[in-house]
Amino acid sequence: MQQHLTIVKHPLVQHKLTLMREKDASTAVFRQLLREISQLLAYEVTHELPMTTREIDTPMQKMHAPVLAGRKLALISILRAGNGLLDGMLELIPSARVGFVGLYRDEATLQPVQYYFKVPDQLDKRLVIVVDPMLATGNSSAAAVDLLKQAGATDIRFLCLLAAPEGVARMKEAHPDVPIVTASLDEALDEKGYILPGLGDAGDRMFGTK
Repeated sequence: MQQHLTIVKHPLVQHKLTLMREKDASTAVFRQLLREISQLLAYEVTHELPMTTREIDTPMQKMHAPVLAGRKLALISILRAGNGLLDGMLELIPSARVGFVGLYRDEATLQPVQYYFKVPDQLDKRLVIVVDPMLATGNSSAAAVDLLKQAGATDIRFLCLLAAPEGVARMKEAHPDVPIVTASLDEALDEKGYILPGLGDAGDRMFGTK
């Protein structure tokens, strides 16, 4: 199994993340950077996909060439902010199956409340990658993984843009078998459960609803 937390320190990832953090970044710029950074993070989270070979014809001769093996992987977006990572990853992995988990955070208790769940079939035969830009308290993320395991998923990875230590600890406690890939482990959460220094509310900044 992969280590529980992987921080992607590639220079392009870190540079684009800095541009996204700046409060004056426009909605269009933020959205474009999120799409770009999601593709870079996708390289990391998919680097151990199983492979096989098949015979093909090149312009020169036949050869046995490497291709992905097994069922199409499943990308699961935690609504609504997860869609920003999802869009970029689908450009890289267009054949992936897609699912959605709708959770909102009760601002009083900081606990997740489910309102939507629709995922591909045969999750037990697929690599499942859960995407959500922010791993803050970890409550929504842990709840989403609970639902996916109940639906049959056994090979799950979690991809986020930013993580707080509290969220990483919560996920490790609830789902130690789910590796986390992120661009940054930030300092802490504030009293409202937002990541510090963070970048604000990813959904609001992506959709222009701040």
